[in-house]
Amino acid sequence: MELRQLQYALQISIERNFSRAAEKLHIAQPSLSQQLSKLEKEIGVLLFHRTTNSVEVTHAGTLFMEKAQKILDMVELLKQEMEDISQMRKGRVVVGSLPITGAHILPLVLPVFQEKYPDIEIVLIEETTNNLEQLTLGGQADISLLSLPLSDDTLAYEPVVEEEIMLAVPPQHKLASALKGAGSAVDLQSLRHEPFIALKKGQGFRQITLELCENAGFTPHIVFESSNIETVQSLVAAGMGIAFVPQMVSRSGWSHLVPAYLPLTTHPTRTLVMAYRKGRYLSKAVEAFMSTFREVAQEEESRTD
Repeated sequence: MELRQLQYALQISIERNFSRAAEKLHIAQPSLSQQLSKLEKEIGVLLFHRTTNSVEVTHAGTLFMEKAQKILDMVELLKQEMEDISQMRKGRVVVGSLPITGAHILPLVLPVFQEKYPDIEIVLIEETTNNLEQLTLGGQADISLLSLPLSDDTLAYEPVVEEEIMLAVPPQHKLASALKGAGSAVDLQSLRHEPFIALKKGQGFRQITLELCENAGFTPHIVFESSNIETVQSLVAAGMGIAFVPQMVSRSGWSHLVPAYLPLTTHPTRTLVMAYRKGRYLSKAVEAFMSTFREVAQEEESRTD
């Protein structure tokens, strides 16, 4: 049994298709089929049911994939540890990020990190909260930038940024006019009859929106959904509804579609964290990235205070 055969079997189980798996593995499909047949013959069980239109994992295959993933994880961890022992500065860090925050924070962090560690490769993955948690748990991402709360308690995390949540309303909205220059804030309960624009399911900030409203005693009436926070803000500015947004993504005057941003009486915040799988070995490259991230976050916080 060879490690590459474990990788081949895992890729087939993920893709449920030999052609796609072969393409992802950069090998010819006949070679992939041949290696799988060789593996099944060696272990004496069928890992997949093959039909003309589908590939399904057998019961034995499910058990095999679970063990194979653990073996490959251990091999990868061993490689990382040996690389650190050799004190090589070269490395690779896979960073998961939410689109809502990555576009605003990572441009501040990455130039600083690459100046310090020019030989360390950074790979970025932008996904929804749910997908990022699964990628981090599965080892496809070393760390992920997420907002609390996390849904899986097998993830460890370090807080890096805490920011206020603002209410975005159309510029002509009565709340914008009433609070202009008044220095006061919006009571959440006064929003119960307002139309809301929210991020789609699977985005962590959507859950924050729901929880803020539920804590105020109502369920938000969501009239539009988007997977992009910029689209949410454009819809608000166009008068289609209101939305909660993190302070860091609030727009300046670069666009003619700029909402009015108002504080809330409860001054709610969200906490951004760097999450990683509990018990996972963090390479020196990953630790260096996390350290750089903390330094930049502290500098930005001091600058804005």
